[in-house]
Amino acid sequence: MTTPADCARLLACALLVACSAQVQAQGTAWPTRPIRMIVPLAAGGPSDTIARIVAAKMTEALGQNVIVENRPGASGIIGTEVTARAPADGYTIELVSNTISINPAVFRKLPYDFEKDLTAVSLLAATPYVLTVHPSLPVKSVKELVALAKARPGQLNHASGGVGTGPHLAMEWFGQLTGIKFEQIVYKGGGPALIDFIAGQTQIYMANMVTMMPHVRSGKARALAISKRERSPAAPELPTLNELGLKDFDEGGQHGIIAPAGVPKEILSKLHGAAVAAMRNSEVAQRLAAEGSVAVAGTPEDYRALVLRETAKWRKVVQAAGIQPQ
Repeated sequence: MTTPADCARLLACALLVACSAQVQAQGTAWPTRPIRMIVPLAAGGPSDTIARIVAAKMTEALGQNVIVENRPGASGIIGTEVTARAPADGYTIELVSNTISINPAVFRKLPYDFEKDLTAVSLLAATPYVLTVHPSLPVKSVKELVALAKARPGQLNHASGGVGTGPHLAMEWFGQLTGIKFEQIVYKGGGPALIDFIAGQTQIYMANMVTMMPHVRSGKARALAISKRERSPAAPELPTLNELGLKDFDEGGQHGIIAPAGVPKEILSKLHGAAVAAMRNSEVAQRLAAEGSVAVAGTPEDYRALVLRETAKWRKVVQAAGIQPQ
């Protein structure tokens, strides 16, 4: 004889099986509508440039439009909070720079926790920074820039896409190693910073090679050196800061994709596969390489570990720079 308790258990089992089947079916059918790719910085910057390149190829791989949505502000925190609070259904992803690793070092409290609220999808690209000056500044080498800055103490400024961004901290490090303090002119993202720099409103810009090299080639900016340990194939004539005497100077941008925590494994696997396919596309690799970026790809676990290692490193850099957490 079936008891009420038996009936309840049978009903619970049936519901569990039905729910499991529904989740599996969703994972199999996904995606059935467009996916938004949050970019937590302003349009026109390096993150935006890479996002649009990658989104186009992910659209081809997934069979649904991947739409770039810029949500700038607070050094990328606003956009990342949007991602952290989005449903974990795979329809919201985010293209992040290395600010995802830096922000925990420069902000006392964030509205999200990378380890709890977000999940890594894939590393995408690594890009050197290039130290540039406006052509109106009478210097053609790093040595001349250092000499001019020492001759005009406190008079030279540099553009920054935000306090605590990778280029900003790299510039801080450059100043420490050369004994120079530059005035920082802060903008809401790399795009606005680039516009004013090209217009001559600022004098120096440690910038991502992806967006800066076209302006260097057109003569609107003068490149002095790159930030990575090895010279870039995109501009082999440019020396590295390391070889110019700034030992162990090896910095650059990293871009990757993250998503809300809890995205089903089947969907996460499809997102990762589409991202890797984009990076392995010869057209994408050649386009990024032409501007100085190197297309890379790895597992979600590899990217997560990288973010955590970088966070630990930047905490030490920020402390040494005397930057007070905001």
